[in-house]
Amino acid sequence: MNIQKNNLEARLKELAGILVNDLNPAGFWDGRLSSSALGAAVSVAALFFDNPEDNIKETDRGLQWLRDTVNSDGSYGDTPESPGNISTSLLVYAALNLFSEKRDWVKPLQNKVANYLRSNGVDVESPQVSQAILDHYKNDYTFSVPILAMCGVCGVPGDEAFNHIPQLPFELSLLPRSLYRLLNLSVVSYAIPALISVGILIYRKKRGNLFSGFLRRYSTDKAIKLLHNMLPESGGYLEAVPLTAFVVLSLVNAGYRDTEIVKRGIGFIKSTQREDGGWPIDVDLSTWVSSLSVKAFGTRLDEFLDENVQYKIYNHFKLIQNREVHPFNGTSPGGWGWTHYSGSVPDGDDTPGAILAMLKLQPAEMVKSDVLAACKWLSKLQNSDGGFPTFSKGWGRLPFDRSCSDLTGHCLLAISSVIGAYRKELNSAEHKMLINIFNKSLRYLEKNQSHEGSWLPLWFGNQHTEGFVNPVYGTARVTTYIKDILANNWLENEIRERLSVMVERGTRFLLSVRNEDGSWGGGKNITGTIEETALAISALSSVRNRNECLQGLQWIDEFYSKNGLKSSPIGLYFALLWYDEKMYPLTAYIEALVRVLDMES
Repeated sequence: MNIQKNNLEARLKELAGILVNDLNPAGFWDGRLSSSALGAAVSVAALFFDNPEDNIKETDRGLQWLRDTVNSDGSYGDTPESPGNISTSLLVYAALNLFSEKRDWVKPLQNKVANYLRSNGVDVESPQVSQAILDHYKNDYTFSVPILAMCGVCGVPGDEAFNHIPQLPFELSLLPRSLYRLLNLSVVSYAIPALISVGILIYRKKRGNLFSGFLRRYSTDKAIKLLHNMLPESGGYLEAVPLTAFVVLSLVNAGYRDTEIVKRGIGFIKSTQREDGGWPIDVDLSTWVSSLSVKAFGTRLDEFLDENVQYKIYNHFKLIQNREVHPFNGTSPGGWGWTHYSGSVPDGDDTPGAILAMLKLQPAEMVKSDVLAACKWLSKLQNSDGGFPTFSKGWGRLPFDRSCSDLTGHCLLAISSVIGAYRKELNSAEHKMLINIFNKSLRYLEKNQSHEGSWLPLWFGNQHTEGFVNPVYGTARVTTYIKDILANNWLENEIRERLSVMVERGTRFLLSVRNEDGSWGGGKNITGTIEETALAISALSSVRNRNECLQGLQWIDEFYSKNGLKSSPIGLYFALLWYDEKMYPLTAYIEALVRVLDMES
């Protein structure tokens, strides 16, 4: 084992060097999200509708990127590494329709995309296109209605397009935020800008009944004002390219070209276009990948990051903690969003990640006020079922607003760590709050572990599994969180036993879905990736599972030698929009190495 251990140490030092070199001088990692055909299509359309002549440089580069990245079957996926899907392909087809008579090469490409869509049951020249998209997304209009609205303004399938698009009830956005979760809204909580802008566009393009017409006519200007109040300094809603582009093209086509929303939105779209002409779905996930990086170093943090660097990273987290009621969704102070940019909104995964990072980076007494404020924020987010949603408490009608196991496990670890750090200093109210969060979260995880021992994540999936679920990611994450909780010495025996039972069941599941080559994919017999294999190794790291961990690391080593740190599309955004992130394989690989080396020492 000495030779093997030396090899692991050498690889760790190599990868840690890459990670350290990627650190921004300001004290954070910004990562790099994959470019998106969907983002490119919607951005090109928004720029065209804003001003085709002034924006010709950007639209030409975007069109060329789409030309270069089409799949051989005429389709487009969410990333250049993804198989084609009808949603993204339809949006590209619609965007190309704006240029099909202006550039000779566009029409043949558009026909190729149309052939793919027809082969998948979508006739772009028929009103049936609307029903195909609505059937695909079912009751969730977060993505389906904006897609159809863009198709409509691009002339797909024709002049009658808007007659087949459901009306979004944008007037309901004017009610108090506290009521949103009680309303029958057809979009998820983070898509209110789309609800408003696309809803107004449809209202302007589609004939409604007399009463609804009067109500919406009265509500339109007020809804535009609300949309303006939600606009971040950057001009990008949620720092998301597709969402912002949908808002812009909708408002321009609804007669609101001269608003500050459109002007700043266009500026955001132009500023986020990449050098190759493409666009990512979001500017970056700097908070998320920074917390993952700190976590990855584990027990070796001091070896790779000196005190000054650790302080700089801590200070960045401190500076970007939300300190006021957030204008986007009215959430209270204390949380963290996924990026340091102004459009970020505090959420239930980045907040525990930042808590844990701050506790590792600086002495407990130095970060106490910040992490307790964050815990208070989490207490207000936790749902009545004990689980944690992403953004808003009580929204459970659509999947991306519900409680989920991976976020709940992350919050459970953060709360447990805070109790362990401050248990002798907490007043009775603080102690009661933290214990209450912990107990409710624990019950949620027990209830939501499947009979086979797995947990499903919310914002991560696998393109090759049935239903696109990823029980390997979810189980690996939650199992690792619980194992880290078990290292806390404040736990009572009864709680320790309950946690240990879940770890044992999670461990059995991960071992049962290991591939014959030693890797893990999203499930049994699914092609392995660095991300999923490394996360499974971290969860399994123990003397008992030593051989499986070493075989997994051997597989990663061989994959890395051939392909480098190749990232895989396992992240989900909005409805079913895939992305990959260059930091995921690096941080997951480092964490696995550190945990296995800890096991061997």
